Amino acid sequence: MNGVTGRMGTNQHLVRSILAIREQGGVALSTGEKVMPVPILLGRNAEKLQSMARQYGLEHWSTDIDKVLNDPEVEVYFDAQLTQLRAEWVERAIKAGKNIYCEKPLAPDSKTAFALAELAANSGLKCGIVQDKLFLPGLRKLKQVIESGFLGRIFSVRGEFGYWVFEGDLQPQQRPSWNYRKEDGGGIIIDMFAHWQYVFEGVIAPVTAVSCRGVTHIPKRIDEAGKWYDCTADDAAYATLELQGGIIASMNSSWCVRVDRDELLELQVDGTQGTAVAGLRECKIQHKSATPRAIWNPDIPSPIQFRDYWQVVPDATEYDNGFKVQWELYLRHLVEGTPFPHDLTAGARGVQLAEIAIESWNKRCWVEVP
Repeated sequence: MNGVTGRMGTNQHLVRSILAIREQGGVALSTGEKVMPVPILLGRNAEKLQSMARQYGLEHWSTDIDKVLNDPEVEVYFDAQLTQLRAEWVERAIKAGKNIYCEKPLAPDSKTAFALAELAANSGLKCGIVQDKLFLPGLRKLKQVIESGFLGRIFSVRGEFGYWVFEGDLQPQQRPSWNYRKEDGGGIIIDMFAHWQYVFEGVIAPVTAVSCRGVTHIPKRIDEAGKWYDCTADDAAYATLELQGGIIASMNSSWCVRVDRDELLELQVDGTQGTAVAGLRECKIQHKSATPRAIWNPDIPSPIQFRDYWQVVPDATEYDNGFKVQWELYLRHLVEGTPFPHDLTAGARGVQLAEIAIESWNKRCWVEVP
């Protein structure tokens, strides 16, 4: 596991996924047997790795990644490093004969990403990409509603994502400083559009064209050393997207917005028969037959409490951590060969959409998705 000293690598992948799987006794297979992952913590800081291994009761850690890749006992290489470093190590791991599971974005550009995907496909190894949001309760409920036909013909999507990331003066930043430096692979478009690609394709419909405007709203922030630095990467993006079937989507992504919505991500999907509003965990619906009659009259307080007319989609099951659920699917795929559609080609399409959004921003025009 390379890059587990970072926020995402530690919290979501090591603690809430791999250690949680180990604590539950492994991943159950169709045979009744269980597969137990044994992590090796990789990175450049020996002191930090040793401290983490001690904290979580783990035996294996190393700063010699090549040595680990050449170990025949090691079956999977996982990467949660900076985007700029990922492609090189994923390629080296594939050439060393290791199965791959890695964070997104797969690479800093689509050419590299598709080349990695081709290398993985030709290798015969089992290679997968993290697409965690597909396993969130809110989006699983939304997909369930769509597949039921409740919405009728879908014609529009309104998406809002983001929160306020502090500059570091009043409160410490809650994201690493490299996220705001373009030269280090930062930027909300390269980060989040890789997510939006698989969310739209996997839940609603594939994206066919993009018009996007990126912005750097906050020009200076304070880094981990307490020094002000210039922000060179986009910290907000405002996009209109065409989806297959004539659906029009607007998607606002921002690390410079104060939250006045139920969850950090909210997708409103409108159809001829009904509407669904989904967040990370919850989803609510309103049918055409139960839609209140709105009348425009700004001279009096609204006589309608619009939020009272929505129905909450109940939990269909117990929802585990989305990262952990996908790890379990990948481990079953690894051992039993069960289907796993989240391959490196899927990851490359996410990088491609981000690249198209940036092209649209630079050219100030619509760009078609191949």
